[in-house]
Amino acid sequence: MNIEDILRQNKIKVTKARTRILYIILNSENSISAEQIYNNCINSGEDINLSTVYRTLEAFEEKHIVDKFDLGEGRYTYCLKKNSHMHILRCSLCNREIEVPCPMHQVEELVKNKTGFTLTEHHLILKGICEECKNKKS
Repeated sequence: MNIEDILRQNKIKVTKARTRILYIILNSENSISAEQIYNNCINSGEDINLSTVYRTLEAFEEKHIVDKFDLGEGRYTYCLKKNSHMHILRCSLCNREIEVPCPMHQVEELVKNKTGFTLTEHHLILKGICEECKNKKS
């Protein structure tokens, strides 16, 4: 699927700036900051404002095209949204299970950004007590 089709499919108006920003994200090996996207645009001769980059990234995030990672200290990076997997949360008392979205994407980005280390897999075990069992104990 080409970039313009992705924008249209997500009901985002196709503009030169949005097309270029999505192109940069799609072709980035790692997550990328708004400033890096802006610099890439400037270096390739694109006439674009940093505020346009931020607004576009917000729109992409709202439409679930990109993931936004909080690196702390007001710094964020963005990458193309991947198929996310789920984890099982199991009640320790009744063994009831529910699926929850994987919270590790944020951790993976923090690890990569702070250490340069790329995680290749993770194992996460979540246990707790469900609302029903908690109410029975009260």
